[in-house]
Amino acid sequence: MLSLIHLAARHWWLLLLRGLLAIAFGAMALAWPGPTAAALVLLLGAYLLVDGVFGLVDCVRHWSQLHDRWLWLLDALFSLAAGIVALLMPGLTALALLLVIAAWSVVAGVLRVALAIRLRKLIEGEWWMALGGLLSIVFGVLLFALPDAGIVSLVWLIGIWALLLGAVFIALSLRLRRFGQSARGGR
Repeated sequence: MLSLIHLAARHWWLLLLRGLLAIAFGAMALAWPGPTAAALVLLLGAYLLVDGVFGLVDCVRHWSQLHDRWLWLLDALFSLAAGIVALLMPGLTALALLLVIAAWSVVAGVLRVALAIRLRKLIEGEWWMALGGLLSIVFGVLLFALPDAGIVSLVWLIGIWALLLGAVFIALSLRLRRFGQSARGGR
């Protein structure tokens, strides 16, 4: 069985791809904040709607095999309802999106810092992951502190965050690649 670090090193290019995509997204968000904000809200609504439909179909299809079937059903219905609200009330959705992104960013940042602490004994340069986690935490706290700054400001913050996080992911992916090469004997 592969350890987490060896698995990550084997698939270092996925983290590199995530970094490149984050940088591309960040650049687009900074270049076109208005359309990016509108697209984010519509994409969120569409995603939630599709997620709810697929969840409902799965729930109905596997009803007899599901242990907590009512929880699965409620999850699907909640996604459907949230998708409809997002598409019909984009202004309300933008504020809710801001708060959800803020919460996600803080939680993801804390988890990345925790992972970096666990990785510190396995690789050098784990501070890149910790730095990415700290950036996510700061970003989330700023969003909570400035909710009325507006969705365009949120898009600018998202753009800057995506650029910084993309750079961190690229640096970490290259570090993982070097680790994988040294673990295989320098091939």
